[in-house]
Amino acid sequence: MESARKAPTRAFTVSLALTAFITPLAVHLFFPVIPAVKVALALSDAYAQLTFSIALFGMAFATLFYGSLSDRYGRRPVLLSGLALFLVGSVLSALAPTAETLVLGRLIQAIGAGCSLTLVRAIARDAFRAEQLVKTIAYLTMFGTLGPMVSPFIGGVLIDTLGWRSVFGFALLAGGAITLTAFFVLVETHPEANRNTSGESVAQSYVALFSRLRFNAFVLTSGFNTGAFMVMASAAASLMTELLHRPATEFGMYFLLFPIGFFTGNFISTRIGNRLSTEAMVTIGSLVALASVTGQAIALESGWVTPLAFFIPGTFITMAQGLSMPYGQVGAMAEIPRFAGTAAGVGVFMQNFGAAVFSQLYGVFADGTPRPMVVIAVLCGVLTLIFGALPLLQKRFGTVPPPG
Repeated sequence: MESARKAPTRAFTVSLALTAFITPLAVHLFFPVIPAVKVALALSDAYAQLTFSIALFGMAFATLFYGSLSDRYGRRPVLLSGLALFLVGSVLSALAPTAETLVLGRLIQAIGAGCSLTLVRAIARDAFRAEQLVKTIAYLTMFGTLGPMVSPFIGGVLIDTLGWRSVFGFALLAGGAITLTAFFVLVETHPEANRNTSGESVAQSYVALFSRLRFNAFVLTSGFNTGAFMVMASAAASLMTELLHRPATEFGMYFLLFPIGFFTGNFISTRIGNRLSTEAMVTIGSLVALASVTGQAIALESGWVTPLAFFIPGTFITMAQGLSMPYGQVGAMAEIPRFAGTAAGVGVFMQNFGAAVFSQLYGVFADGTPRPMVVIAVLCGVLTLIFGALPLLQKRFGTVPPPG
């Protein structure tokens, strides 16, 4: 039946890519806000980090529900509901009079933003043929790097000129434009005939997915890799301001190196396509990730504490994500095809949960030096390679089970 599937229109594809911008509006736009909020609201390091990591926790758990709900009720209504929540959270954050209100607003904003990556991937799987899927997801992700690329710079400029609350005003305006585009352009791609109506509960779908070693390996690899990146990025935001005494705008300019690495990795993935196996590409990305955090640890422990010591290794971490993530996403969704939306949700959950856990762990142990970041990032890199190599080893030893 795939051969009869209509090719998506260009407007549909562009709207799908724009929807992916919601995630950087909730996450990357906030990086330069962390030190500003810490000063403005007289917060501790751990509490200031909570205003960032609470969004990752909220987004992580929300994705578990978005994937399953979209498998049962369709992609469009679930997506539009999430986008509406993002707008509500942006308003509350912009008007927050206290740190507690800001945390609540950030949580609501993130729960809404959780619909973005999960449903973009699920919709892409619905709309594009199997042989196009890795390239499509890589292209969408590559396009989506524009958001992370410009968000910290925009946030830094807004903070230095209009104050930290203006960041949420920008998120509201941009999110509103994306929501309107999705409402008028994105059609339902998961018809009722294809929905999961077998009577299997959400819990049963999770049990079925997590019982498969390959699925666990694919989603955990992306989680630990994203954890390494988020630790580097959030630590750099604080250390640039407090240790190196650089303005927020300068952090935003250096931050451009991170999405350039991600863009490069995704571009390489689109060029490689199906010429290398999913397992090989995930392993290659994992090796690059471990090499990146190891190189940064050597540089910083040798006393080379400069902005480039934070951002050059981070560029290769994000390149590692771009190399392996599209393949890992497709591999995870292929394990049990009828649970593709749930699998996409779990994949995004692992990315956000890993990012939240390790970035908050950094907030707990932060001491004004790079050492806590180095230790946590290296731990993430080692775990990334351990799980990233499992699918390749399983394939080499001929123990890959058929799709469920």
